[in-house]
Amino acid sequence: MDLRYMGDDVLRQKATLVPDIDEGLSRIVESMFDVMNSARGVGLAAPQVGISQRFFICHAPDDEPRVFINPEIISTSPELSAYEEGCLSIPGIYADVVRPAKIEVQAWDLRGRPFKLEADGFLARVIQHEYDHLNGVLFLDRLPSKKRSRLENMFFKQMARGEK
Repeated sequence: MDLRYMGDDVLRQKATLVPDIDEGLSRIVESMFDVMNSARGVGLAAPQVGISQRFFICHAPDDEPRVFINPEIISTSPELSAYEEGCLSIPGIYADVVRPAKIEVQAWDLRGRPFKLEADGFLARVIQHEYDHLNGVLFLDRLPSKKRSRLENMFFKQMARGEK
């Protein structure tokens, strides 16, 4: 299982619903945790490993590992928060991104059970970042156009030099 990087078409597609929560999905999720942990990330969405389906994982500091299958963010707070983000699919590039400070998300777990979660702080940010991946949105898309263009150019120059 390999990470996909900005420029790969799968990262710009709207992912499809997960049709079945089964043992095959559990194996994929386990592999995704291995990839995320070896890359020292805190979240990973299926499109980032070439799977255009609506699920992601995360393991924020001081929180438990989590799996979100067919998630929907059902509410966001009016309060906003800026924080520096990076992405395993855009290594070496970081920028402050403004997002809602609190969210409520509903999804299914690996046992096929629905759940709702209210999250704030860093966990809310990670969930929103990974959720964006399911809709073909990268964190750079949330920046002003000049800054986004500058950072995209930096990334593609790094890739051309073989840096990841």
